[in-house]
Amino acid sequence: MAALRGALLALLLLAPVAAQASALERFQEFLRGTQSARATFEQKVYDRERRLVQASTGTFSFLRPGRFRWRYAQPYEQLIVGDGERVWIHDPDLNQVTVRPMARALGSTPAALLAGSADVERAFEFAEGGSADGLEWLEAKPRGEDSGFERIRLGLDGGGVQAMELTDHFGQTTVLRFGALERNASLAPSDFRFVPPKGADVLGQ
Repeated sequence: MAALRGALLALLLLAPVAAQASALERFQEFLRGTQSARATFEQKVYDRERRLVQASTGTFSFLRPGRFRWRYAQPYEQLIVGDGERVWIHDPDLNQVTVRPMARALGSTPAALLAGSADVERAFEFAEGGSADGLEWLEAKPRGEDSGFERIRLGLDGGGVQAMELTDHFGQTTVLRFGALERNASLAPSDFRFVPPKGADVLGQ
């Protein structure tokens, strides 16, 4: 689940909307108007006392519905690929691959918000979260009990989603910031296929 946190993540990208729109309206516009995207991300993980315990950077792309590619570059490499049917997690240092059915791996998770279908209100309960740090915040509470997150906050401005905060059931918070976004990018379907490297241990099939 920690690997998907990132991932699965980050797919919330920037949809231009009217300056007076609410956070929910801005997010709905993003869902309607963005079928694919790619971006860079910075991710920081804080413990319950808000102490920084991990920082990482990487790139992300998605093709809705259900396909995404999330690559951690620093400080350690890791690749997460959703091909529409399965989610593959590759750890190059261990030469190990974990694979799970897409429906079970996603559920009421950030990936369902980002790379899934536009009908996300079945999986999440939304509420306006007020203004902070120059952004309008949208609260997304998973409806399912099997989600690894207690709540998800989306930070939006007039350009769309700029930040994402995910709090798990242990009080740990993951903060994502997005940059260099290209909305509705031309992406090759092959980007969202994964073949385990030769000799890799494959778990979960």
